[in-house]
Amino acid sequence: MEAAVGRVGVSDWIVVSQAMIDAFAEATGDRQFIHVDPERARATPFGTTIAHGFLTLSLLPQLAAATPGLPGPDGATMQVNYGGNRVRFLAPVPSGTRIRGHSRLLSFAEKRPGQYQSTSEITVEIEGQAKPAMIAEWITQIFVQHS
Repeated sequence: MEAAVGRVGVSDWIVVSQAMIDAFAEATGDRQFIHVDPERARATPFGTTIAHGFLTLSLLPQLAAATPGLPGPDGATMQVNYGGNRVRFLAPVPSGTRIRGHSRLLSFAEKRPGQYQSTSEITVEIEGQAKPAMIAEWITQIFVQHS
């Protein structure tokens, strides 16, 4: 894993559907009209409903997991989110668009026997747009079963 520092992997595309946005609104209580009311959202500069920034953030595990080009540690039994150093929401994600993650491994280190910490920079691309939706520096704790 240490040899992979600096390498980039790209995830598969994920469709951010209105149903996904609505479910997130229900789960979080954030029912602002720009997310859940297509008619009212048409009158905004966005022209349509948009995903919550925190919905995009919540997709990081899916956008960063099993990214081709980035290896995982042998014997990993569990990974947990540890937190982020920074998150920036740069462009709205319109309902019905596809996003994917570009993950660059920044660091990987053993914290204690059987426990490692990785830090990655994840850029969330919106299909067909030059500006990314989000850039986040994310930390993951990885637990490994030693044989």
